[in-house]
Amino acid sequence: MSTIGLYTLTRKEIQRFMRIWSQTLLPPAITMSLYFLIFGTFIGSQIDDLHGVSYIAFIVPGLVMMSIITNSYSNVSSSFFGSKFQKNIEELLVSPMPNTHVLLGFVAGGVTRGLLVGIIVTIVSLLFTELALSNIFIILAFAILTAVAFSLAGFTNGLFAKKFDDVTIVPTFILTPLTYLGGVFYSIDVLPAIWQKVSLLNPIVYMVSGFRHGFLGFSEIPVWIGLLVLSTFTVAFFLLNLYFLKKGVGLKE
Repeated sequence: MSTIGLYTLTRKEIQRFMRIWSQTLLPPAITMSLYFLIFGTFIGSQIDDLHGVSYIAFIVPGLVMMSIITNSYSNVSSSFFGSKFQKNIEELLVSPMPNTHVLLGFVAGGVTRGLLVGIIVTIVSLLFTELALSNIFIILAFAILTAVAFSLAGFTNGLFAKKFDDVTIVPTFILTPLTYLGGVFYSIDVLPAIWQKVSLLNPIVYMVSGFRHGFLGFSEIPVWIGLLVLSTFTVAFFLLNLYFLKKGVGLKE
């Protein structure tokens, strides 16, 4: 019975953003096209190759990863808070569904949207450059784990949000700066030594670096370290969210 509930919630979450695909799937493609055009073509043509590849080929994996992070996070945070605001989350919590399935249902929607947008952005990038493919398994591992991790983080944001403005605070003041400083547009190898060490405190650096390795065959940080950091990040948020659900954090007035 609980499996039926998980399937139903997952289907609802996917249908929710697919019904408004012109607002959820199309804008990231347009935004990333502008990044490819401005940073990759106009500015990139004036920048020397990085690690033996053109600048636009270097930034494509980072921009794909950025779209996965942003869309996975925002989908779950806005959806879960919307359920809280409309009071229908209470129906889920009093149903026979275990908290694990409630969490997984929302996360599945975020992961699906994040990966779909990532695929769309990758296809769009082919209009601007040719993509190398070094290791498809590394690409899939980092893409899926990142989508899961930031869907879980978005769930945490939705739990603690008390008004709609709270849903946008974390992406604006934390997630966006971390993403832009996560090696999307530059290699941390070109930074001064002190800033290279500071960059290692940013978890997104590990995700972008590992994902880039899957395409181009090199990374500033060993892939296994990136997978370890990402897996730790994912497990930590999964357990935290289950604990918060059990205690009713953010759900009890």
